[in-house]
Amino acid sequence: MAYVAVKGGEKAIKEAERLAQYFRCRGDSAPIAVRQIQDQMRLAVDRVMGEGGLYAPELAALALKQSEGDTLEAAFLLRAFSSTLPRRHYSLPADSSDMRIMRRISSAFKDIPGGQFLGPTKDYTQRLMAFDLLEENSHAFRAFVSEYVAGDVPDRVLLTQQPRFPKVVDLLRLEGLLADPAVESPANYADLTRQAIRFPATRSMRLQALARGENGSMLALAYSSMRGYGAVHPCIGELRVGHVELLVPHPLDPTEIITVGEVLLTEVELVARMRNEGKGSVAQLTLGYGVCFGHNEVKAIAMATLDRSMTAANPGAPAEDEEFVLYHIDGIESAGFAAHWKLPHYVDFQADLNRLRSVVDRRGKANDLL
Repeated sequence: MAYVAVKGGEKAIKEAERLAQYFRCRGDSAPIAVRQIQDQMRLAVDRVMGEGGLYAPELAALALKQSEGDTLEAAFLLRAFSSTLPRRHYSLPADSSDMRIMRRISSAFKDIPGGQFLGPTKDYTQRLMAFDLLEENSHAFRAFVSEYVAGDVPDRVLLTQQPRFPKVVDLLRLEGLLADPAVESPANYADLTRQAIRFPATRSMRLQALARGENGSMLALAYSSMRGYGAVHPCIGELRVGHVELLVPHPLDPTEIITVGEVLLTEVELVARMRNEGKGSVAQLTLGYGVCFGHNEVKAIAMATLDRSMTAANPGAPAEDEEFVLYHIDGIESAGFAAHWKLPHYVDFQADLNRLRSVVDRRGKANDLL
C-alpha cells in the first residue's frame, strides 16, 4: 500500500477532536459517572474487559465513557493501557470446580447435583420494552433494592452466599463417555500477549485468542457451525457464572501460594456428538470449552463451539479452519484494519485511476480504427 504524509493538518485534527468532545457534552443531561456505568451497564463492562484482555471493571467503565459506548474502541483503549503495565506475576491455573456460583444451568441434564440455579438472567422473560425506565428515578431505584433484600427468601440468601457445586460433565467422565482434549504441559503454555500465533496453534494459544475474541465475529462463526456449516450441534453440559480465586506464588517464597483477589468468570462446557475415528474406536462424546471475563454467556457458548469445531479431523467449513477463525475474531485488529482505509490512499488510488484511463483511451483509439 502507498500512503502520503499529511502536512499542515494538526490544527484540523485538534479541532475535530474538540468537536467530538462537544457532541458528547452538548445535551442538557448530567455527565454519566463512571461508577454508574460500572454498576448499571455491567454486561457492557464485562464485554469490554473480555475483548480488552484486562480484568479491570472501573477502567473498562471509564473506557466506555471515553468512547461514547463504542465497545470496540473501549476494548482498544483497555488493551492499549494493559500493554503499558509491568508483568509482575503469572497466576496459577484456577480450579473452576471451586467457583462460587451465582448462576449454573445445564441443558443436557434435567436433574444435576445441587440443582439448576438460574441466578441473574432474563432468559425466561418476554423481550418487551420497559417504558417505565424512561421515568426511573433514584427513589424508585433504591426502593426496589431495599424491598428485594429485605425478604427472607432462600434463593436471595444464596445470591449473597454464592455456594459451590460439583461439575456436571464429571458425571460423563466417570462413565468414560467423554473424550477430553489432549492435556498440554503447563511448561508449554503460550502467552498470546508476547508471542505471535503459529499454526497449528497449541490449545492454550487457541483458547487465549478465543477468550479475547470479539463477541459478534465469534457468534457468527459459531452460529454457522450450529446451523449446519460444520459438524457441531452442541448441547450445554454446564454453564456457570461465578467468582474464582486468583492465585499467585508468593514473591519471596515461590512454594507458598497466596490469594490476591477474585475474578468473575463465565464458563461453558459444551458436549457435542460422538467422536468418529473409524472401526474399533471408543464411542465417546466430545467436549468444547469456553471461558471469559465477567458475565458473558453468548460469548462463552460461541467460544466452546469454536473450540470443538477447530478439532475437526477434516476441516470443511469456516468455523473448522483454525487459521481462518483465529485470524478473524480479534475485533480490535479487524476494526483497526477497517479503519485504516480512512487514511490517505491518494497514491495507490491515482495509480489505479491512471491505469483505468489508459485502458479506456486505448480501447477508444482501437474503436476509431475500426
